[in-house]
Amino acid sequence: MKLHLPKVVFFMLAFFAATPSFSQDIFLPDSVKKEIHAVRIQTNLHIDGKLDDAEWKLAKTVSNFVQVEPQQGEKANHDTEIRMLYNQSFLYIAAFCKDSAGKTQIRAPDMRRDFDFRSHDLLGISIDAFNDKRNAMTFITNPYGTQRDLLSFDDQLYDTDWDGLWRVRTHRTDEGWIAEIAIPWQTLRYPKTDKTLQTWGINFFRTHRKSNESSGWSPFPRAFSALRMEYAGLLKDIEPPPPSPNVRVQPYLLGVSDKYNGNEVGYDQNASVKVGGEVKWAVNSNTVLDLTANTDFAQADADRQVNNVTRFSVFFPERRQFFLENASLFAAGLAPEDDLVGGSMRIQPFFSRKIGLDDRGNPIPIDAGARWVSRSLKRNYGGILMRQRGNEENGAANFAVARYSNNIGKQNRIGGIMTMKNKETIATSAGYTNWTGAVDGFFRLSQKLSLNMMAVGASSTNGTGRGLAGFAQFSYRSNQFTGWSTNTIVTKDFNSEMGFVSRLDVISSSTGGFAIWRPTWKPKQVRNFEPGLFTEVYFQASTGKLQEYNININPIWIALQNGGSFGAFITPIYQRIDEVFSPLGIDIQAGSYNYLRYALLMGNDPSKKFSYFINYEGGGYYDGKLNTFSARVRTSPVPHFSIALTYEDNKFREVGIEKMNESVKLVGVESRMALNPRLQLISFYQHNTSQNREIWNVRLAWEFKPLSFVYLVFNQRSYQSTERQQSQHLIGKISYLKQF
Repeated sequence: MKLHLPKVVFFMLAFFAATPSFSQDIFLPDSVKKEIHAVRIQTNLHIDGKLDDAEWKLAKTVSNFVQVEPQQGEKANHDTEIRMLYNQSFLYIAAFCKDSAGKTQIRAPDMRRDFDFRSHDLLGISIDAFNDKRNAMTFITNPYGTQRDLLSFDDQLYDTDWDGLWRVRTHRTDEGWIAEIAIPWQTLRYPKTDKTLQTWGINFFRTHRKSNESSGWSPFPRAFSALRMEYAGLLKDIEPPPPSPNVRVQPYLLGVSDKYNGNEVGYDQNASVKVGGEVKWAVNSNTVLDLTANTDFAQADADRQVNNVTRFSVFFPERRQFFLENASLFAAGLAPEDDLVGGSMRIQPFFSRKIGLDDRGNPIPIDAGARWVSRSLKRNYGGILMRQRGNEENGAANFAVARYSNNIGKQNRIGGIMTMKNKETIATSAGYTNWTGAVDGFFRLSQKLSLNMMAVGASSTNGTGRGLAGFAQFSYRSNQFTGWSTNTIVTKDFNSEMGFVSRLDVISSSTGGFAIWRPTWKPKQVRNFEPGLFTEVYFQASTGKLQEYNININPIWIALQNGGSFGAFITPIYQRIDEVFSPLGIDIQAGSYNYLRYALLMGNDPSKKFSYFINYEGGGYYDGKLNTFSARVRTSPVPHFSIALTYEDNKFREVGIEKMNESVKLVGVESRMALNPRLQLISFYQHNTSQNREIWNVRLAWEFKPLSFVYLVFNQRSYQSTERQQSQHLIGKISYLKQF
């Protein structure tokens, strides 16, 4: 019965999803779309958030936003007025976000670019300039003019770290807040056509955090986001200038002082000056070429330390700007989603951190590189070429990635991706080439049900790393239910040197779901009850033996109206270990283990001046016990200052061959001081009692004009080995962006 449990759970969840109570309220897009018209003007506006330019009186106003949450389809309690203008250089948007409480109730905990949308008042614009109902460029701001922007495709793939060139200023009043936005035409992508006037897809959306109300100008179901562009309204009769090739040049000057002290990191001190930069050429409205020379990533945050007590490899996200742009096109694969959706496995044939970084996250110089991306109504394709410099430990390497995706019908696509890493010979090892090839598909079977799948093969010319990987994932989303069934395989010798997989030699099945229940008797403080059940089963691919299963029983999950939450999990677990497993240096004997774990999670409104999230896990752990307490506490008395404290304590009791009793703690402090969204001092410190590891990262960032920066950065890493190992880096950098 244990082996068939995921199938039983999936059919049970599918039954509930098919019942009328779980299938209502996913309404179809309106057949008659809402419309907005932008008025053409001849002058450039002064962007200050006050809307006192006479031209704004010419603009037509649209309003009557509709609730998405908490009462889908009802009139918004806090309405928003939108006006649009344009001239030969800019598309202008003005928004008056009404609030009867005025500026006293505004929620904006910090001024971080790409801020957390769950904790801020915000106003967003999604633009589908090709009107293909698949692609969106999204621009979001909060009441203090902080920017968040992203690209999305089918409301399924997201380039959340794309930074567009646009300008916004805001003004707060006793009646609400005003946002004034100017977007250069060069930032937007739109078709070249013989028609004088164009029609674009567009939607506006807003979150009022005090009441946790979200609303949209053109309504969409709460199970989706405002980026599902088939629900968007229309921007009618816009007459942009003909798209023409535009070039963005961003050179930089960098000064670095490095100091190393330790028998493992070396004893050295040096300073250097480096010049490099990037060029972005929008060849046409569909195609962009990026070039980089002497690539620098000094402005990136330091990787956060993680104490991993699982059998999964830790996935550290990409933080380097060059690789973040257009990442969604090349990031085909399987990845866990928020809220445990989809399971824990990750399979990606291309992972950009394999370029320019070693296994410890230390940078390896990149001499030059290029990226070509083309997107159209029918197909998307692109390529990356990079040259990585050699050093004493690593031979020089060449990297290549090619990606193709063909759109089929309204929201389906098939494609393929190929990667190549050619590592050149050094004195201690011979050169070789590693290849990876994959085919993938995404099929939206209905408004609620989708299928994502991929098959991957890898091999190397030195005879190693030959293997297969793949997955198929069904996902179901409605207003009342979210469910999934994910099945994967990774063979024992699979080695994609430019990719990432969570585990080798595994066949896995993850099936689960949770209800989104709003009974009439619920207290007014509660938005949803979300009970769920999540199962994961892992077999060894080479032998077929059961390796692991866990059943996450989630009888209680309460989502509060203010954004807070409370939940409880009970998880029976089985683990079979074939060789000694050593989490955090504690050796656990090979064998089979059955144990039970439980967890309690609780968080308050994340937009408050004081917010917290607490997680406690306890119970068995292999042959002993493990109790884990983690917490994050943040205070933001004003948007100009915030400080967050994180704490994690893993207490092992009678664990492993030596029956260890040990406590491993991880403590962090992060602060942010901002004069405004363009001038900020950010600092981060982390101490890990495992090997007495410490990380310091302090960064002063000044955006003196849009996407042109001055950085002063201090990084320090240290850990205890046979003696104290320490590396320090002091970095000064100036970059300047010029768009032609």
